[in-house]
Amino acid sequence: MARKGGLGKGLDALIPGSGEPSALPESGITSLPIDQIIPNPRQPRTVFKPEDLADLAASIRLHGIIQPLVVQAGEQRGQYVLIAGERRLQAAKQAGLAEVPVIQREASDQDLLELALIENVQRADLSPLETAEAYRHLADEFRLNHDQIAERVGKSRVSVTNTLGLLDMADEVKQALLDEEISEGHARALKGLSQAAQAAALRTVLNLGLNVRQTEELARKLKGQRPAKAGAKKPGATPEIRALQERLREALGTRVTLTHGEKGGTITLHYYSDEELNGLIERMVGEE
Repeated sequence: MARKGGLGKGLDALIPGSGEPSALPESGITSLPIDQIIPNPRQPRTVFKPEDLADLAASIRLHGIIQPLVVQAGEQRGQYVLIAGERRLQAAKQAGLAEVPVIQREASDQDLLELALIENVQRADLSPLETAEAYRHLADEFRLNHDQIAERVGKSRVSVTNTLGLLDMADEVKQALLDEEISEGHARALKGLSQAAQAAALRTVLNLGLNVRQTEELARKLKGQRPAKAGAKKPGATPEIRALQERLREALGTRVTLTHGEKGGTITLHYYSDEELNGLIERMVGEE
């Protein structure tokens, strides 16, 4: 399904003038005392590596803050809430700055979350679980579906759904992912197992140092599936079959696998959540 790229769209919309009255100059950059700025309460990022902040603080001492922070007026007079620039704010404090350059804009609660999320996604600053939690807030609190979230953050709908699926993993797997002992690929490979089996498989992955492909093979064995024979290759789909699969994917908005033989074949539709299943049913049979 075609999707317009939306990455950075929200932040770009903040920088030009918005036409709203403001205590700060709306058309330019000004400075604010750093102690008047409070963190974004919707900031999805919870972990800041000390070494990264130290490096940024050193750069700020030398060159200053090149990109201004974005703030909005707080509830108390003289107080401002950060919209974008949490990492720069923390590093500026560490560098000992008394003031920082800012641009003031207006933002709703949803904007605060979306814009902080977009900024972090642009810089690949969020861990997979932090990203998943931010997506969950957009879905639960603001009633956005996976397609709408994908549009706002510039990701594919499948990527959003897969990332949200990490929240259902066993606690041991989520902790290992948070501690960077495994990658997101490892976690996804274990997703089809029960939580008890995930925890057991994780111990094997860590003890043996398995890569993602080996972890996928382990998960297949634990699910009772036959491992693929070494060197065995599935016959590839013909160009005609691949073209048909692509047409079906565009029409249905999900991955489609078409197996064709002399006496017929099968069409397999892949979905990654109850929401996607309901969407497929509506596309194929219509709403009741």
